[in-house]
Order: sequence, then C-alpha cells, then structure tokens
Amino acid sequence: MNEDIKLSYTVPGDDFTRAGEASAHCKATLKKLGVDPAAIRRVAIALYEGEINLAIHAGGGNIDVTIGDDVCTMHLYDKGPGIPDIPLAMSEGYSTAPDEIRSLGFGAGMGLPNMKKYADTFEISSVVGEGTDIVMTVNI
Repeated sequence: MNEDIKLSYTVPGDDFTRAGEASAHCKATLKKLGVDPAAIRRVAIALYEGEINLAIHAGGGNIDVTIGDDVCTMHLYDKGPGIPDIPLAMSEGYSTAPDEIRSLGFGAGMGLPNMKKYADTFEISSVVGEGTDIVMTVNI
C-alpha cells in the first residue's frame, strides 16, 4: 500500500440499529487489503465497543480510521458528558448505562476494558461537560 487509507464515520446517538456500521465497513476494508484475520478481529471488536459507547453514553460522535502498512489507528471523539472518573470507567463491570439500555443487552461495563484489551495501544482523555477522546491502534 502506497498511501494510508482514511475512513471517517459519524455514529448517531441512541440509534443501536446503526451502531456497528463503522466496524463492519472497516472490517470489510481490511479484508479486501488482505490483512491477517486475527488483526481484523481485534480492530472490529475494539471499534464496535467504541461505537456502542458513543451511541449509549455520548449521544453520538465521530470515528476517524487510518489504515497504514503496519497499523490501523482509530480515533473516536465526542462532545458528550465526559467521563468523571476514567480509572473507575476502565474497570470491568462498571457501567453507567440506564436500565433500558441494559435490557437490550448492552451496558455490561466491558466496553472500555475490551477496547484496551484488543488494541495494541489505547489512550483516553475526557473532560466533564466537553467530551471524550480515544485513540487506539492495532498492529496489522
């Protein structure tokens, strides 16, 4: 590949029928490029978890993906309520999802931990009242 491939997505808030479109499209793009299936799986899981978080907690947001020769970089950002306690939010099982979201099978408190688990690098910053910014990479 000579040039990086750049993909951009808008994730609508509270629309779970569309959450997953970015990860599915990114997965298909990586398959077309012949990327190792294990790396594709890691990208798809990390990105899907991020999409769901954008829909549930942030009222939507944006994702920019850059696919290079050896790394896939995913930048997720929103203008949601922000995360007041990042270490707590990163702990498995902690969730602020409302009951109606949990009744749909979401909000188990594994989104951020899974994003970190499946990415090779994971950086998160958040300002309460301004939003959250996450950058993840997966070596491909």
